[in-house]
Amino acid sequence: MSFQYKFQKILTLKEREKDESLHIYQESVKKFTAAAEHLYDLLKKKEDLEQFQSEELANGLSVDKIRHYQYFISNLEKSIEHAQGLVIHARNTMNWHEEKLKESNIEVKKYEKLKENSYQAYMEVLNRTENLNLDEFSQRQYFFRGGS
Repeated sequence: MSFQYKFQKILTLKEREKDESLHIYQESVKKFTAAAEHLYDLLKKKEDLEQFQSEELANGLSVDKIRHYQYFISNLEKSIEHAQGLVIHARNTMNWHEEKLKESNIEVKKYEKLKENSYQAYMEVLNRTENLNLDEFSQRQYFFRGGS
């Protein structure tokens, strides 16, 4: 007689769901990281361009070049705004998947705890049955020997 957990299929399913949640969460972290790095690169470009422009202004710069740099900075700012929206969306998605992963972990832990409790109850019944069998065996031996 071996231990059979009655919710094993559910536990297996919950573990699979947890693994899928973990994979999806890891993908969302990668997307967030990529979006954040892209935003950082854009901010760095803007900072470098503004610093370069201020150095060029100190040396003297034509109106056309000033206009060109301002147009480029304006486009960078639009790209930065868009990238900030993507980062916010990626962060929210990542946080949502993190919550789903936590919920999956909790579900798995519940079923694992139920399995552990069920196994302990099984072992108690098994030990009780074994003790009863030993008691019965001892009584039979006692009676067959004539009860000294």
